[in-house]
Amino acid sequence: MVNFQDKANFIWQVADDILRGAFKQHEYGEVILPFVVLRRLDCVLEERKDAVIATYDKYKDVLDDTAQVCKEATKRDKSDKGLNFYNTSFYDLRRLAQDANNIEVNFNNYINGYSRNVRDIIENFQIDKIVAKLVKNGYLFQLIDKFTEVELHPDQVSNHQMGYIFEELLRRFSEMSNETAGEHYTPREVIRLMVNIMFAEHKKELKGEGIIRTVFDPACGTGGMLVTAKEHIKEHINEKVEVHMFGQELNEQTYAIAKSDVLIMGENEGNIRQGTSFSDDKFADMRFNYMLTNPPFGVSWKKEKAFIENEAKNPYGRFSAGTPRISDGALLFLQHMISKMEVNGSRIAIIFNGSPLFTGDAGSGESNIRKWIIENDWLEAVIALPTELFYNTGIATYIWVVTNRKPEKRRGRVQLVNASGFSAKMRKSLGSKRNFITDEQISQITGIYESFEEGEYCKIFDNEDFGYTKVTVERPLMKNGKVLKDKQGRPKPDGKLRDFEKIPLKQDIDEYFEKEVKPHVPDAWMDRSKDRVGYEVNFTKYFYKYKPLRPLEEIKADILALENETEGLLKEILE
Repeated sequence: MVNFQDKANFIWQVADDILRGAFKQHEYGEVILPFVVLRRLDCVLEERKDAVIATYDKYKDVLDDTAQVCKEATKRDKSDKGLNFYNTSFYDLRRLAQDANNIEVNFNNYINGYSRNVRDIIENFQIDKIVAKLVKNGYLFQLIDKFTEVELHPDQVSNHQMGYIFEELLRRFSEMSNETAGEHYTPREVIRLMVNIMFAEHKKELKGEGIIRTVFDPACGTGGMLVTAKEHIKEHINEKVEVHMFGQELNEQTYAIAKSDVLIMGENEGNIRQGTSFSDDKFADMRFNYMLTNPPFGVSWKKEKAFIENEAKNPYGRFSAGTPRISDGALLFLQHMISKMEVNGSRIAIIFNGSPLFTGDAGSGESNIRKWIIENDWLEAVIALPTELFYNTGIATYIWVVTNRKPEKRRGRVQLVNASGFSAKMRKSLGSKRNFITDEQISQITGIYESFEEGEYCKIFDNEDFGYTKVTVERPLMKNGKVLKDKQGRPKPDGKLRDFEKIPLKQDIDEYFEKEVKPHVPDAWMDRSKDRVGYEVNFTKYFYKYKPLRPLEEIKADILALENETEGLLKEILE
Protein backbone atom coordinates (compact mmCIF):
# COMPACT_ATOMS: atom_id res chain seq x y z
CA MET A 1 0.00 0.00 0.00
CA VAL A 2 1.60 3.19 -1.22
CA ASN A 3 -0.28 6.07 0.39
CA PHE A 4 -2.73 6.81 3.18
CA GLN A 5 -5.73 6.70 0.81
CA ASP A 6 -4.76 3.14 -0.15
CA LYS A 7 -4.50 2.27 3.53
CA ALA A 8 -7.92 3.77 4.26
CA ASN A 9 -9.37 1.78 1.34
CA PHE A 10 -7.73 -1.42 2.62
CA ILE A 11 -9.12 -0.97 6.13
CA TRP A 12 -12.55 -0.18 4.71
CA GLN A 13 -12.44 -3.36 2.64
CA VAL A 14 -11.43 -5.38 5.71
CA ALA A 15 -14.56 -4.14 7.46
CA ASP A 16 -16.77 -5.05 4.54
CA ASP A 17 -15.18 -8.46 3.91
CA ILE A 18 -15.05 -9.74 7.50
CA LEU A 19 -17.86 -8.05 9.40
CA ARG A 20 -20.67 -8.39 6.86
CA GLY A 21 -23.43 -10.58 8.24
CA ALA A 22 -22.24 -10.68 11.86
CA PHE A 23 -22.47 -6.92 12.34
CA LYS A 24 -24.87 -4.35 10.99
CA GLN A 25 -23.32 -1.75 8.72
CA HIS A 26 -23.82 1.04 11.25
CA GLU A 27 -21.70 -1.02 13.72
CA TYR A 28 -18.65 -1.33 11.45
CA GLY A 29 -17.00 1.81 12.79
CA GLU A 30 -17.35 0.70 16.40
CA VAL A 31 -15.44 -2.49 15.56
CA ILE A 32 -12.81 -1.25 13.13
CA LEU A 33 -11.67 2.04 14.71
CA PRO A 34 -10.22 0.52 17.92
CA PHE A 35 -8.25 -1.97 15.83
CA VAL A 36 -6.84 0.88 13.74
CA VAL A 37 -5.69 2.52 16.97
CA LEU A 38 -4.19 -0.75 18.22
CA ARG A 39 -2.35 -1.33 14.94
CA ARG A 40 -0.96 2.22 15.04
CA LEU A 41 0.25 1.73 18.63
CA ASP A 42 1.71 -1.65 17.67
CA CYS A 43 3.74 -0.13 14.85
CA VAL A 44 5.08 2.64 17.09
CA LEU A 45 6.14 0.16 19.79
CA GLU A 46 7.44 -2.55 17.44
CA GLU A 47 11.19 -1.80 17.59
CA ARG A 48 11.07 -1.12 21.35
CA LYS A 49 8.91 -4.07 22.42
CA ASP A 50 11.63 -6.60 23.27
CA ALA A 51 13.49 -4.06 25.42
CA VAL A 52 10.30 -3.25 27.34
CA ILE A 53 9.50 -6.94 27.92
CA ALA A 54 13.04 -7.61 29.15
CA THR A 55 12.89 -4.64 31.52
CA TYR A 56 9.48 -5.66 32.83
CA ASP A 57 10.60 -9.25 33.47
CA LYS A 58 13.65 -7.92 35.31
CA TYR A 59 11.78 -5.59 37.67
CA LYS A 60 8.25 -7.02 38.01
CA ASP A 61 9.15 -8.90 41.21
CA VAL A 62 11.34 -6.09 42.54
CA LEU A 63 9.26 -2.93 42.05
CA ASP A 64 5.67 -2.29 43.09
CA ASP A 65 5.23 -0.08 40.03
CA THR A 66 7.22 -0.79 36.88
CA ALA A 67 5.71 2.05 34.83
CA GLN A 68 8.72 4.36 34.99
CA VAL A 69 11.34 1.74 34.11
CA CYS A 70 9.17 0.49 31.24
CA LYS A 71 8.87 4.03 29.87
CA GLU A 72 12.65 4.38 30.15
CA ALA A 73 13.00 1.16 28.16
CA THR A 74 11.22 2.77 25.20
CA LYS A 75 14.22 5.06 24.66
CA ARG A 76 16.30 3.86 21.72
CA ASP A 77 19.37 5.83 22.82
CA LYS A 78 20.38 8.61 25.24
CA SER A 79 19.11 11.34 22.93
CA ASP A 80 15.71 9.68 22.49
CA LYS A 81 12.89 11.03 24.67
CA GLY A 82 11.16 7.67 24.61
CA LEU A 83 7.41 7.13 24.75
CA ASN A 84 4.76 7.80 27.38
CA PHE A 85 3.22 4.36 26.87
CA TYR A 86 4.33 0.74 26.57
CA ASN A 87 3.13 -2.87 26.44
CA THR A 88 4.61 -5.58 28.68
CA SER A 89 2.77 -8.47 27.00
CA PHE A 90 4.68 -10.90 24.81
CA TYR A 91 1.99 -10.38 22.21
CA ASP A 92 1.44 -7.84 19.50
CA LEU A 93 -0.96 -8.23 16.58
CA ARG A 94 1.58 -10.18 14.49
CA ARG A 95 2.26 -12.68 17.27
CA LEU A 96 -1.46 -13.00 17.99
CA ALA A 97 -1.98 -13.97 14.35
CA GLN A 98 0.36 -16.95 14.82
CA ASP A 99 -1.93 -18.76 17.28
CA ALA A 100 -5.52 -19.01 16.07
CA ASN A 101 -6.52 -21.57 18.71
CA ASN A 102 -5.88 -19.29 21.70
CA ILE A 103 -6.76 -15.97 20.13
CA GLU A 104 -9.21 -14.74 22.82
CA VAL A 105 -6.98 -15.49 25.82
CA ASN A 106 -3.89 -14.11 24.11
CA PHE A 107 -5.72 -10.98 22.96
CA ASN A 108 -6.84 -10.23 26.51
CA ASN A 109 -3.25 -10.72 27.68
CA TYR A 110 -2.14 -8.29 24.97
CA ILE A 111 -4.66 -5.60 25.97
CA ASN A 112 -3.87 -5.96 29.68
CA GLY A 113 -0.17 -5.55 28.90
CA TYR A 114 -0.66 -1.94 27.83
CA SER A 115 0.12 0.92 30.16
CA ARG A 116 -2.83 2.42 32.05
CA ASN A 117 -3.13 5.43 29.72
CA VAL A 118 -3.60 3.20 26.65
CA ARG A 119 -6.10 0.97 28.45
CA ASP A 120 -8.09 4.09 29.30
CA ILE A 121 -8.20 4.93 25.59
CA ILE A 122 -9.21 1.41 24.54
CA GLU A 123 -11.94 1.25 27.19
CA ASN A 124 -13.68 4.19 25.51
CA PHE A 125 -14.23 1.93 22.50
CA GLN A 126 -15.98 -0.64 24.76
CA ILE A 127 -13.54 -3.20 23.42
CA ASP A 128 -14.80 -6.04 25.67
CA LYS A 129 -18.24 -6.11 24.03
CA ILE A 130 -16.71 -5.91 20.56
CA VAL A 131 -14.27 -8.76 21.19
CA ALA A 132 -16.99 -10.95 22.72
CA LYS A 133 -19.10 -10.62 19.58
CA LEU A 134 -16.10 -11.18 17.28
CA VAL A 135 -15.20 -14.35 19.20
CA LYS A 136 -18.80 -15.56 19.14
CA ASN A 137 -18.87 -15.27 15.35
CA GLY A 138 -15.33 -16.59 14.89
CA TYR A 139 -13.98 -13.36 13.39
CA LEU A 140 -11.42 -12.11 15.94
CA PHE A 141 -8.52 -14.04 14.44
CA GLN A 142 -9.44 -13.07 10.85
CA LEU A 143 -9.65 -9.40 11.77
CA ILE A 144 -6.31 -9.37 13.60
CA ASP A 145 -4.64 -11.33 10.81
CA LYS A 146 -5.84 -8.79 8.22
CA PHE A 147 -4.69 -5.82 10.29
CA THR A 148 -1.13 -7.14 10.39
CA GLU A 149 -0.97 -6.43 6.65
CA VAL A 150 -1.33 -2.66 7.04
CA GLU A 151 1.82 -0.69 7.95
CA LEU A 152 1.07 2.34 10.13
CA HIS A 153 4.52 3.16 11.54
CA PRO A 154 5.13 6.95 11.82
CA ASP A 155 8.04 6.58 9.40
CA GLN A 156 5.54 5.41 6.79
CA VAL A 157 2.43 7.33 7.87
CA SER A 158 2.85 10.73 9.51
CA ASN A 159 0.52 11.97 12.24
CA HIS A 160 -1.02 14.28 9.65
CA GLN A 161 -1.67 11.37 7.26
CA MET A 162 -2.94 9.22 10.12
CA GLY A 163 -5.48 11.95 10.81
CA TYR A 164 -6.64 11.71 7.20
CA ILE A 165 -7.04 7.92 7.53
CA PHE A 166 -9.14 8.19 10.68
CA GLU A 167 -11.25 10.96 9.22
CA GLU A 168 -11.83 9.20 5.91
CA LEU A 169 -12.96 6.09 7.78
CA LEU A 170 -15.18 8.16 10.05
CA ARG A 171 -16.75 9.81 7.02
CA ARG A 172 -17.52 6.48 5.38
CA PHE A 173 -18.82 4.84 8.55
CA SER A 174 -20.97 7.91 9.25
CA GLU A 175 -22.50 7.71 5.77
CA MET A 176 -23.37 4.06 6.34
CA SER A 177 -25.08 4.80 9.65
CA ASN A 178 -26.71 8.07 8.54
CA GLU A 179 -24.77 9.94 11.20
CA THR A 180 -23.31 13.40 10.82
CA ALA A 181 -19.74 13.25 9.56
CA GLY A 182 -19.41 16.96 10.22
CA GLU A 183 -19.61 16.28 13.93
CA HIS A 184 -16.39 14.31 13.70
CA TYR A 185 -14.03 16.45 11.72
CA THR A 186 -13.35 19.42 9.46
CA PRO A 187 -11.67 19.26 6.02
CA ARG A 188 -7.95 19.81 6.51
CA GLU A 189 -7.74 22.68 4.01
CA VAL A 190 -10.34 24.57 6.04
CA ILE A 191 -8.31 23.97 9.20
CA ARG A 192 -5.15 25.23 7.45
CA LEU A 193 -6.98 28.40 6.43
CA MET A 194 -8.20 28.94 10.00
CA VAL A 195 -4.72 28.41 11.38
CA ASN A 196 -3.10 30.67 8.77
CA ILE A 197 -5.46 33.49 9.67
CA MET A 198 -5.14 32.93 13.41
CA PHE A 199 -1.36 33.27 13.33
CA ALA A 200 -1.00 35.68 10.37
CA GLU A 201 -0.41 38.72 12.57
CA HIS A 202 1.18 36.91 15.50
CA LYS A 203 4.42 35.78 13.88
CA LYS A 204 6.56 38.41 15.63
CA GLU A 205 5.15 37.47 19.01
CA LEU A 206 6.18 33.86 18.47
CA LYS A 207 9.79 34.58 17.55
CA GLY A 208 12.57 34.08 20.09
CA GLU A 209 13.55 31.66 22.84
CA GLY A 210 11.61 30.25 25.78
CA ILE A 211 8.14 30.89 24.37
CA ILE A 212 5.31 28.69 25.67
CA ARG A 213 1.83 28.79 24.12
CA THR A 214 -1.41 26.86 24.65
CA VAL A 215 -3.96 25.79 22.02
CA PHE A 216 -7.49 24.68 22.94
CA ASP A 217 -10.44 23.12 21.10
CA PRO A 218 -13.65 22.60 23.14
CA ALA A 219 -15.15 20.25 20.50
CA CYS A 220 -11.92 18.66 19.31
CA GLY A 221 -13.21 15.57 17.48
CA THR A 222 -10.18 13.55 16.42
CA GLY A 223 -7.84 16.43 17.33
CA GLY A 224 -7.08 17.60 13.79
CA MET A 225 -7.29 21.32 14.57
CA LEU A 226 -4.96 21.04 17.56
CA VAL A 227 -2.34 19.06 15.65
CA THR A 228 -2.50 21.38 12.62
CA ALA A 229 -2.13 24.48 14.81
CA LYS A 230 0.92 23.06 16.55
CA GLU A 231 2.51 21.94 13.27
CA HIS A 232 1.93 25.40 11.77
CA ILE A 233 3.73 27.13 14.64
CA LYS A 234 6.61 24.66 14.57
CA GLU A 235 7.06 24.47 10.79
CA HIS A 236 6.20 27.99 9.64
CA ILE A 237 6.92 30.34 12.55
CA ASN A 238 9.34 29.07 15.19
CA GLU A 239 10.24 25.44 15.85
CA LYS A 240 11.48 26.39 19.33
CA VAL A 241 8.04 27.42 20.61
CA GLU A 242 6.75 25.00 23.25
CA VAL A 243 3.15 24.29 22.25
CA HIS A 244 0.74 22.53 24.60
CA MET A 245 -2.50 21.15 23.15
CA PHE A 246 -5.76 20.92 25.12
CA GLY A 247 -9.06 19.51 23.91
CA GLN A 248 -12.44 18.31 25.10
CA GLU A 249 -14.69 15.96 23.16
CA LEU A 250 -18.10 14.48 23.92
CA ASN A 251 -18.05 11.47 21.57
CA GLU A 252 -16.18 8.59 23.21
CA GLN A 253 -14.75 7.15 19.99
CA THR A 254 -13.41 10.37 18.54
CA TYR A 255 -12.09 11.32 21.98
CA ALA A 256 -10.17 8.04 22.10
CA ILE A 257 -8.71 8.65 18.63
CA ALA A 258 -7.63 12.18 19.56
CA LYS A 259 -6.07 10.98 22.80
CA SER A 260 -4.14 8.17 21.09
CA ASP A 261 -2.82 10.61 18.47
CA VAL A 262 -1.60 13.02 21.14
CA LEU A 263 -0.03 10.14 23.08
CA ILE A 264 1.93 8.94 20.04
CA MET A 265 3.16 12.50 19.43
CA GLY A 266 4.72 12.48 22.89
CA GLU A 267 2.28 15.04 24.25
CA ASN A 268 0.43 14.88 27.56
CA GLU A 269 -2.61 12.79 26.70
CA GLY A 270 -4.22 13.95 29.95
CA ASN A 271 -4.83 17.28 28.20
CA ILE A 272 -7.47 15.59 26.01
CA ARG A 273 -10.57 15.04 28.12
CA GLN A 274 -13.98 13.51 27.54
CA GLY A 275 -17.30 15.16 28.33
CA THR A 276 -19.62 17.98 27.35
CA SER A 277 -18.01 21.41 27.40
CA PHE A 278 -21.18 23.14 28.62
CA SER A 279 -22.15 21.35 31.82
CA ASP A 280 -18.93 19.41 32.44
CA ASP A 281 -16.13 21.85 31.62
CA LYS A 282 -12.91 19.90 32.15
CA PHE A 283 -10.80 23.08 31.98
CA ALA A 284 -12.94 25.34 34.17
CA ASP A 285 -10.07 27.32 35.70
CA MET A 286 -7.82 27.51 32.65
CA ARG A 287 -7.11 30.22 30.07
CA PHE A 288 -5.56 29.66 26.63
CA ASN A 289 -3.55 31.69 24.12
CA TYR A 290 -5.18 30.28 20.99
CA MET A 291 -8.55 28.58 20.57
CA LEU A 292 -10.20 27.14 17.49
CA THR A 293 -13.14 24.86 16.86
CA ASN A 294 -15.87 23.74 14.49
CA PRO A 295 -18.89 23.08 16.71
CA PRO A 296 -21.69 20.97 15.22
CA PHE A 297 -24.24 23.00 13.27
CA GLY A 298 -27.80 23.23 14.53
CA VAL A 299 -27.42 20.89 17.51
CA SER A 300 -29.88 21.28 20.38
CA TRP A 301 -28.75 22.04 23.94
CA LYS A 302 -32.05 20.89 25.43
CA LYS A 303 -30.41 18.16 27.54
CA GLU A 304 -28.30 20.79 29.32
CA LYS A 305 -30.96 23.49 29.41
CA ALA A 306 -31.31 23.67 33.21
CA PHE A 307 -27.56 23.91 33.80
CA ILE A 308 -26.94 26.50 31.07
CA GLU A 309 -29.87 28.72 32.02
CA ASN A 310 -28.82 28.62 35.66
CA GLU A 311 -25.28 29.71 34.76
CA ALA A 312 -26.70 32.41 32.48
CA LYS A 313 -28.30 34.00 35.56
CA ASN A 314 -24.86 34.46 37.12
CA PRO A 315 -23.45 37.83 35.95
CA TYR A 316 -19.98 36.25 35.98
CA GLY A 317 -21.07 33.03 34.28
CA ARG A 318 -20.02 31.99 30.78
CA PHE A 319 -23.49 32.50 29.32
CA SER A 320 -24.50 35.74 31.06
CA ALA A 321 -24.68 37.65 27.74
CA GLY A 322 -27.64 35.53 26.67
CA THR A 323 -28.64 32.12 25.40
CA PRO A 324 -29.52 31.27 21.79
CA ARG A 325 -32.60 29.35 20.72
CA ILE A 326 -32.68 25.82 22.13
CA SER A 327 -32.27 24.22 18.68
CA ASP A 328 -28.76 25.60 18.03
CA GLY A 329 -26.02 25.82 20.65
CA ALA A 330 -23.25 27.12 18.37
CA LEU A 331 -23.03 30.54 20.05
CA LEU A 332 -22.70 28.83 23.43
CA PHE A 333 -19.38 27.41 22.25
CA LEU A 334 -18.13 30.89 21.40
CA GLN A 335 -19.18 32.25 24.81
CA HIS A 336 -17.45 29.27 26.43
CA MET A 337 -14.23 30.08 24.54
CA ILE A 338 -14.41 33.81 25.30
CA SER A 339 -14.55 32.92 29.00
CA LYS A 340 -11.14 31.28 28.56
CA MET A 341 -9.35 34.24 26.97
CA GLU A 342 -6.12 35.34 28.64
CA VAL A 343 -6.15 38.82 30.18
CA ASN A 344 -3.09 39.69 28.07
CA GLY A 345 -4.79 38.57 24.88
CA SER A 346 -6.07 35.45 23.16
CA ARG A 347 -7.21 34.65 19.64
CA ILE A 348 -10.21 32.54 18.64
CA ALA A 349 -11.20 31.09 15.25
CA ILE A 350 -14.57 29.34 15.07
CA ILE A 351 -16.65 28.00 12.17
CA PHE A 352 -20.36 28.83 12.04
CA ASN A 353 -23.12 28.51 9.50
CA GLY A 354 -25.01 31.70 8.64
CA SER A 355 -27.44 31.64 11.58
CA PRO A 356 -25.21 33.22 14.27
CA LEU A 357 -24.65 36.23 11.98
CA PHE A 358 -28.24 37.39 11.88
CA THR A 359 -30.71 35.01 13.57
CA GLY A 360 -32.72 36.58 16.36
CA ASP A 361 -34.45 39.94 16.63
CA ALA A 362 -33.27 42.82 18.82
CA GLY A 363 -33.44 41.72 22.45
CA SER A 364 -33.21 38.01 21.61
CA GLY A 365 -30.46 35.80 23.00
CA GLU A 366 -28.56 35.65 19.70
CA SER A 367 -28.72 39.41 19.16
CA ASN A 368 -27.63 40.10 22.73
CA ILE A 369 -24.65 37.77 22.34
CA ARG A 370 -23.60 39.57 19.13
CA LYS A 371 -24.10 42.91 20.88
CA TRP A 372 -21.89 41.79 23.77
CA ILE A 373 -19.13 40.58 21.46
CA ILE A 374 -19.14 43.58 19.11
CA GLU A 375 -19.53 46.27 21.77
CA ASN A 376 -16.58 44.77 23.65
CA ASP A 377 -14.60 45.10 20.39
CA TRP A 378 -13.82 41.38 20.27
CA LEU A 379 -15.04 40.58 16.74
CA GLU A 380 -12.06 41.09 14.45
CA ALA A 381 -13.15 39.48 11.19
CA VAL A 382 -15.70 37.23 9.49
CA ILE A 383 -14.59 35.23 6.44
CA ALA A 384 -17.25 33.72 4.15
CA LEU A 385 -16.19 30.29 2.88
CA PRO A 386 -17.21 28.58 -0.37
CA THR A 387 -20.27 26.34 -0.26
CA GLU A 388 -20.05 22.54 -0.54
CA LEU A 389 -16.80 22.35 1.45
CA PHE A 390 -18.04 20.06 4.19
CA TYR A 391 -18.89 16.37 4.02
CA ASN A 392 -22.32 16.56 5.62
CA THR A 393 -23.66 19.89 4.35
CA GLY A 394 -23.37 22.15 1.34
CA ILE A 395 -24.56 25.30 3.13
CA ALA A 396 -22.66 28.57 3.47
CA THR A 397 -20.18 28.67 6.35
CA TYR A 398 -18.10 31.38 7.96
CA ILE A 399 -14.96 31.71 10.05
CA TRP A 400 -15.30 34.19 12.92
CA VAL A 401 -12.04 35.62 14.27
CA VAL A 402 -12.42 36.87 17.84
CA THR A 403 -9.77 38.45 20.07
CA ASN A 404 -9.51 40.60 23.17
CA ARG A 405 -6.34 42.26 21.93
CA LYS A 406 -6.82 43.72 18.47
CA PRO A 407 -3.90 45.44 16.72
CA GLU A 408 -4.31 49.21 16.81
CA LYS A 409 -5.35 49.45 13.15
CA ARG A 410 -8.24 47.04 13.77
CA ARG A 411 -9.62 48.56 16.97
CA GLY A 412 -13.25 49.56 16.77
CA ARG A 413 -13.58 47.92 13.38
CA VAL A 414 -14.66 44.61 11.85
CA GLN A 415 -13.30 43.15 8.62
CA LEU A 416 -15.53 41.10 6.31
CA VAL A 417 -13.78 38.91 3.73
CA ASN A 418 -15.83 37.32 0.96
CA ALA A 419 -13.90 34.18 0.07
CA SER A 420 -17.00 32.34 -1.19
CA GLY A 421 -15.56 32.16 -4.71
CA PHE A 422 -12.14 30.83 -3.69
CA SER A 423 -12.47 27.11 -4.38
CA ALA A 424 -11.80 24.40 -6.91
CA LYS A 425 -13.95 21.42 -7.93
CA MET A 426 -13.06 18.00 -6.58
CA ARG A 427 -12.57 15.23 -9.09
CA LYS A 428 -14.92 13.07 -7.04
CA SER A 429 -17.49 14.26 -4.53
CA LEU A 430 -17.26 13.03 -0.95
CA GLY A 431 -20.75 13.23 0.50
CA SER A 432 -21.79 16.89 0.20
CA LYS A 433 -18.18 17.96 -0.36
CA ARG A 434 -17.77 18.95 -4.00
CA ASN A 435 -15.30 21.83 -3.54
CA PHE A 436 -11.97 22.32 -1.85
CA ILE A 437 -9.67 25.29 -1.22
CA THR A 438 -6.26 25.03 -2.87
CA ASP A 439 -3.01 26.01 -1.13
CA GLU A 440 -2.75 29.00 -3.45
CA GLN A 441 -6.26 30.10 -2.53
CA ILE A 442 -5.48 29.73 1.17
CA SER A 443 -2.54 32.11 0.64
CA GLN A 444 -4.75 34.53 -1.30
CA ILE A 445 -7.46 34.61 1.38
CA THR A 446 -4.86 35.02 4.12
CA GLY A 447 -3.28 37.86 2.15
CA ILE A 448 -6.63 39.66 1.82
CA TYR A 449 -7.14 39.33 5.57
CA GLU A 450 -3.63 40.54 6.40
CA SER A 451 -3.72 43.54 4.05
CA PHE A 452 -6.76 44.98 5.86
CA GLU A 453 -7.63 47.06 2.81
CA GLU A 454 -11.05 47.50 1.25
CA GLY A 455 -11.51 45.94 -2.17
CA GLU A 456 -13.62 43.53 -4.16
CA TYR A 457 -13.34 40.81 -1.53
CA CYS A 458 -12.88 42.90 1.60
CA LYS A 459 -15.09 45.41 3.42
CA ILE A 460 -14.21 47.16 6.68
CA PHE A 461 -16.84 48.57 9.03
CA ASP A 462 -17.02 50.37 12.34
CA ASN A 463 -18.41 48.21 15.13
CA GLU A 464 -21.58 50.27 15.42
CA ASP A 465 -22.36 49.81 11.71
CA PHE A 466 -23.82 46.42 12.68
CA GLY A 467 -26.06 47.84 15.40
CA TYR A 468 -29.56 49.22 15.17
CA THR A 469 -32.37 50.38 17.39
CA LYS A 470 -35.64 48.58 16.91
CA VAL A 471 -38.30 51.27 17.38
CA THR A 472 -42.01 50.58 17.81
CA VAL A 473 -44.16 52.71 15.50
CA GLU A 474 -47.78 53.15 16.55
CA ARG A 475 -50.85 54.43 14.73
CA PRO A 476 -54.11 55.54 16.34
CA LEU A 477 -57.04 53.25 17.01
CA MET A 478 -60.06 54.54 15.06
CA LYS A 479 -63.79 54.03 15.60
CA ASN A 480 -66.38 55.52 13.30
CA GLY A 481 -63.70 57.68 11.76
CA LYS A 482 -62.61 59.13 15.10
CA VAL A 483 -59.39 58.61 17.06
CA LEU A 484 -59.95 56.85 20.40
CA LYS A 485 -58.02 58.34 23.32
CA ASP A 486 -56.99 57.16 26.79
CA LYS A 487 -57.70 58.93 30.11
CA GLN A 488 -54.74 61.25 29.58
CA GLY A 489 -56.11 62.33 26.24
CA ARG A 490 -53.47 60.48 24.24
CA PRO A 491 -54.38 58.48 21.14
CA LYS A 492 -54.79 54.78 21.82
CA PRO A 493 -52.51 52.61 19.65
CA ASP A 494 -54.03 50.16 17.20
CA GLY A 495 -52.21 46.86 17.70
CA LYS A 496 -53.16 45.71 14.21
CA LEU A 497 -51.40 48.69 12.66
CA ARG A 498 -48.31 48.47 14.89
CA ASP A 499 -45.06 48.40 12.95
CA PHE A 500 -41.34 48.42 13.69
CA GLU A 501 -38.35 50.24 12.24
CA LYS A 502 -34.74 49.13 12.43
CA ILE A 503 -32.82 52.40 12.64
CA PRO A 504 -29.00 52.21 12.33
CA LEU A 505 -27.15 53.32 15.47
CA LYS A 506 -25.29 55.96 13.49
CA GLN A 507 -28.54 57.67 12.50
CA ASP A 508 -30.51 60.11 14.64
CA ILE A 509 -33.78 58.34 15.45
CA ASP A 510 -35.97 61.46 15.37
CA GLU A 511 -34.51 62.61 12.06
CA TYR A 512 -34.97 59.15 10.57
CA PHE A 513 -38.58 59.03 11.74
CA GLU A 514 -39.42 62.46 10.30
CA LYS A 515 -37.76 61.67 6.98
CA GLU A 516 -38.56 58.00 6.40
CA VAL A 517 -41.83 57.35 8.27
CA LYS A 518 -43.86 60.53 8.72
CA PRO A 519 -44.24 61.34 5.00
CA HIS A 520 -45.99 57.97 4.50
CA VAL A 521 -48.01 57.77 7.75
CA PRO A 522 -48.49 61.31 9.14
CA ASP A 523 -50.49 60.14 12.17
CA ALA A 524 -47.78 57.71 13.37
CA TRP A 525 -45.72 58.14 16.52
CA MET A 526 -42.88 56.26 18.21
CA ASP A 527 -43.21 54.43 21.52
CA ARG A 528 -39.61 54.85 22.68
CA SER A 529 -40.24 52.94 25.92
CA LYS A 530 -40.05 49.75 23.87
CA ASP A 531 -36.72 50.53 22.15
CA ARG A 532 -34.39 47.56 21.76
CA VAL A 533 -30.80 47.65 20.52
CA GLY A 534 -29.85 44.76 18.26
CA TYR A 535 -26.84 43.65 16.24
CA GLU A 536 -26.67 41.61 13.05
CA VAL A 537 -24.11 41.02 10.32
CA ASN A 538 -26.01 40.81 7.05
CA PHE A 539 -23.00 39.52 5.15
CA THR A 540 -24.53 39.04 1.70
CA LYS A 541 -25.92 42.60 1.67
CA TYR A 542 -22.44 44.09 1.86
CA PHE A 543 -21.15 42.10 -1.12
CA TYR A 544 -24.29 42.17 -3.25
CA LYS A 545 -23.64 42.91 -6.91
CA TYR A 546 -26.49 44.15 -9.05
CA LYS A 547 -26.94 42.17 -12.25
CA PRO A 548 -29.03 44.08 -14.81
CA LEU A 549 -31.72 42.15 -16.64
CA ARG A 550 -30.90 41.06 -20.16
CA PRO A 551 -32.29 43.22 -22.98
CA LEU A 552 -35.88 42.36 -23.91
CA GLU A 553 -34.94 41.57 -27.52
CA GLU A 554 -32.37 39.02 -26.34
CA ILE A 555 -34.92 37.27 -24.10
CA LYS A 556 -37.47 37.29 -26.94
CA ALA A 557 -34.95 35.70 -29.32
CA ASP A 558 -34.26 32.90 -26.81
CA ILE A 559 -37.99 32.18 -26.43
CA LEU A 560 -38.50 32.01 -30.19
CA ALA A 561 -35.51 29.71 -30.55
CA LEU A 562 -36.97 27.36 -27.92
CA GLU A 563 -40.34 27.39 -29.68
CA ASN A 564 -38.73 26.49 -33.00
CA GLU A 565 -36.78 23.67 -31.34
CA THR A 566 -39.94 22.33 -29.68
CA GLU A 567 -41.88 22.50 -32.95
CA GLY A 568 -39.16 20.50 -34.68
CA LEU A 569 -39.25 17.82 -31.98
CA LEU A 570 -43.04 17.53 -32.25
CA LYS A 571 -42.80 17.05 -36.01
CA GLU A 572 -40.27 14.24 -35.53
CA ILE A 573 -42.56 12.50 -33.04
CA LEU A 574 -45.70 12.85 -35.22
CA GLU A 575 -43.95 11.70 -38.37
